[in-house]
Amino acid sequence: MSLQRLTALRALMASQPNPLAAYIIPTADAHNSEYISPADARREWISGFTGSAGTAVVTGARALLWTDGRYYTQFANETDPAVWTLMKESLPETLTMEKWLTANLVSGDLVGVDPHTISREEWNNLQTNLIRSKMALIAVEKNLVDEVRIQMNDPPPARSRNEIIPLPIKYTGKAAGEKIQELRAKMAEKKAAALVVTALDEVCYVLNLRGSDIEYNPVFFAYLLVTPTSVVLSCSHTLSDSVLDQLKSERVDITLAPYESITETLTQHAKKVAESERRPIWLSSEASEAIHSAASGMTVLKRPLDLISEVAPVALMKLIKNEVELQGFRACHIRDGIAVIRFFRWLEQNVKESSVSEVQAADKLLEFRKEEADFMGPSFETISGTGPNGAVIHYTASRTGPQHVISPKHMYLLDSGGQYRDGTTDITRTRHMSKASPEQRDAFTRVLQGQMMIGSALFPRGIKGNVLDSFARKALWDVGLDYAHGTGHGVGHFLNVHEGPSGVSWRPYPRDPGLRPAQILSNEPGYYKVGEYGIRHEDLVEIIAVTKDSDHPKAKGLLGDFEGCGVLGFRTLTMVPHQRDCINVELLNDFELNYINNYHKTVLETVGPILKERGLMSDLQWLENECLPLVRA
Repeated sequence: MSLQRLTALRALMASQPNPLAAYIIPTADAHNSEYISPADARREWISGFTGSAGTAVVTGARALLWTDGRYYTQFANETDPAVWTLMKESLPETLTMEKWLTANLVSGDLVGVDPHTISREEWNNLQTNLIRSKMALIAVEKNLVDEVRIQMNDPPPARSRNEIIPLPIKYTGKAAGEKIQELRAKMAEKKAAALVVTALDEVCYVLNLRGSDIEYNPVFFAYLLVTPTSVVLSCSHTLSDSVLDQLKSERVDITLAPYESITETLTQHAKKVAESERRPIWLSSEASEAIHSAASGMTVLKRPLDLISEVAPVALMKLIKNEVELQGFRACHIRDGIAVIRFFRWLEQNVKESSVSEVQAADKLLEFRKEEADFMGPSFETISGTGPNGAVIHYTASRTGPQHVISPKHMYLLDSGGQYRDGTTDITRTRHMSKASPEQRDAFTRVLQGQMMIGSALFPRGIKGNVLDSFARKALWDVGLDYAHGTGHGVGHFLNVHEGPSGVSWRPYPRDPGLRPAQILSNEPGYYKVGEYGIRHEDLVEIIAVTKDSDHPKAKGLLGDFEGCGVLGFRTLTMVPHQRDCINVELLNDFELNYINNYHKTVLETVGPILKERGLMSDLQWLENECLPLVRA
């Protein structure tokens, strides 16, 4: 099917009023979402590759896909190598997309892209490179993949318009009206006529609303236009009385506009602004080229409005959690820990007594999570991988194909998370179902050493997250091992499990404002032996300020505060033990041995009493055994 679809797309490219030599198909939707709706899964449809990141380029003779090291194995499993070429972004010798285009096309060629699916920043970079080579970038308003799907009687599914729900202030800690007033104060400082909010999680955050239009992400399709006197919500959902009542109680007066008319809404607003003070419009640099063009009035004004295109102020606001949000994160991780602990006790017993498939395991974990208060659903599709499948970093167990049984002879990797009204969880634990080999125990321990090195790190306030990345890799690097993904990502509060603009990775986060207290990040080093097994340990951590009196394993050794910058560290939120039998104690130094024992002691003291109170004695006994202190022989 991939070749048939490419053939139809190439015919459509050639039939354009200005024939295209190349067409770009990003993963992103019109909101630059990481996880997208089936209605926007154009790159997946054309290529067969289901990974959450990647950009396809189709020319008359070639079809290429750029993606990073998380997906190399997955790409090989899902695409036709006779049709598609993998461009490995992680390798220094791989040409970037713009360099490949300028090297393989000829002067005068036109490159097309849907301007709703590419950011202004990406557009400008690509356009500049093409112009230098006497080529041009063309905005194709009607998405050609959508057009091909219609031609082939396989149209895109309808865009979801699921129920929008209010999130009360007891969970959010701040009224929507207060957030809007803070944004208006920032607009006044920028002398901006309006703020355009395009990221779906940012719209939800500002209004204290949640949805379910994209699976696992509690968001709904909408745009928000904030002016000094109005708030315009562009969405095609019906707002319930409970939503309207909460907005009113939180002092938000909403004007509704259709979702599909956002460019017209922004264009008309630009005309009004141009007739008065001609102040600039403020929006995220990650907003699409189409939104930038409409907000400036590009098509209707002789002199378009100036734009302030930078990191979105809402992204920076929601990055720092308030005390209510932090308390929610701490509480939901205890409940989530209970579910995961119960699951692993159940899995250990049932793998020995009967066959359990990867899908059955994921479903059983969901059952346990559903028993916990305020659970709203998984925060992403559970990665349940046994043996070689654990080495596929973003593996998905198929429900329709052959079912892989979790073997007692293999390592098993489980990466999962939950959406709760009071927070979001993301945890990975790797366990061997019987006895790990010496090689596996060594790798397991080195990955754990990296996680502990991050978890115990002290660093200056405001440092960029990428500076910490090497800490997680050192024990692996010492023996020539590594992993092809970042070490940590931000996490939203009952929002997207991956939240920018901060993170910890070997690649810098370009918009990272620097680490501050009250941020939530993941801590997840790994190691993957393709074809055999995968290992990843993931906790969520809260950034805290550290002094000599803090509850931090390195606090007492402090001699300064980075010349007044302030000292930061991490507090681990995740409450699930690591498998004792997979830890090679001889590799641990005294600090690491104490660290893991203290962590297990904290897990037992936090979760154990709740299990006892609920009469879950088998689970309690399992937890007590897993949390026994490790000692050297």
